[in-house]
Amino acid sequence: MPQHKSAEKRVRQIKRRTALNKARISKMKTLIKRVRTAKTKDEAQEALKKAVKYLDELAAKGTIHKNKASNQKSKLTKLVNKHA
Repeated sequence: MPQHKSAEKRVRQIKRRTALNKARISKMKTLIKRVRTAKTKDEAQEALKKAVKYLDELAAKGTIHKNKASNQKSKLTKLVNKHA
């Protein structure tokens, strides 16, 4: 239990940020899954465009590391380019 007013505030802030980050990570995973499960190449490219934009946003906000965003974008781009 927090003993100080500032510690109580930190607990509230962490709770809010944790919920927000979980939601953002969940959306990221969903967008990545849409790229991987796309039926056509056009569909995959559209999904990739959205996923790349969102990964960049998360990296900029610090939710994920910029190298993780780069690795994900690279893997997804390779997958889409290989798509028949």
